[in-house]
Amino acid sequence: MQVDLSVKPEVTSFFDPATNTISHVVKDPASNACAVVDSVMDIDYAAGRITYDHADEIIAHIRARGLVLDWLIETHVHADHLSAAPYIQRALGGRVGIGRNITLVQDTFGKIFNEGTEFQRDGSQFDRLFDDGDSYKVGQMTCHAIHTPGHTPACMTHVMGDAAFVGDTLFMPDGGSARADFPGGDAGQLWDSIQKVLALPDETRLFMCHDYGPNGRDIRWETTVGEERAHNIHLAGKTREEFIQLRTARDATLAMPRLIIPSLQVNMRGGDLPEADESGKRFLKVPINGL
Repeated sequence: MQVDLSVKPEVTSFFDPATNTISHVVKDPASNACAVVDSVMDIDYAAGRITYDHADEIIAHIRARGLVLDWLIETHVHADHLSAAPYIQRALGGRVGIGRNITLVQDTFGKIFNEGTEFQRDGSQFDRLFDDGDSYKVGQMTCHAIHTPGHTPACMTHVMGDAAFVGDTLFMPDGGSARADFPGGDAGQLWDSIQKVLALPDETRLFMCHDYGPNGRDIRWETTVGEERAHNIHLAGKTREEFIQLRTARDATLAMPRLIIPSLQVNMRGGDLPEADESGKRFLKVPINGL
């Protein structure tokens, strides 16, 4: 894969304080085409209420700029927020893409949530399943998908010109790295995947999916490969074995994400809610001692 640092997409980012998620609108510098990376659908979990304020803000931005939406990219099946990809697609078009190993995630969580045979575990809820090294176009800009598992089996980093969108694989240098203790996660794989990202040119801009403002600093989501390599608190000066030890010990202290139960059920369906029952109502399941 050849990174073209001369192609500099315009990136407009949207922070969702309810989930500490950052969504990105990525504009091809040579056209009005764009992509949306990791959109958010709002949920009041206690009330069982879905709303779309965050997605509507992205839609309004794209329309106000006169942009054409080519792709809705999901870096992985998120466990901390619900995807708004189908909602944005209905408004603006575009194709929804995710890593091919979504099928492994669907199989794992299809069992955990006791989904019936009507739940397809073949990734057919998405328009494109990316393999490692696949390319696609946003307008005239060639984009590349890199398989970066470890947080989940389906995690992908997407390189668009001089910008790379890493999902949960990396956080800002003072935030470290993603947890690796979800079903299908693996700290050793995560280390190996991070090395793929750090092999990109130093000047490559890296855009995060989450930031939590460590030590009270302002929320940030953009850094570079060089900064991560030199200063990431989980990586700099560490061996693979030291990272695995650190990551495993840290993961053992972490609580489950607040929205993991609704997020997984919705996101493994490509952002759609479960099918309605005979009365037209939709329900989410809570597996007892299942996660």
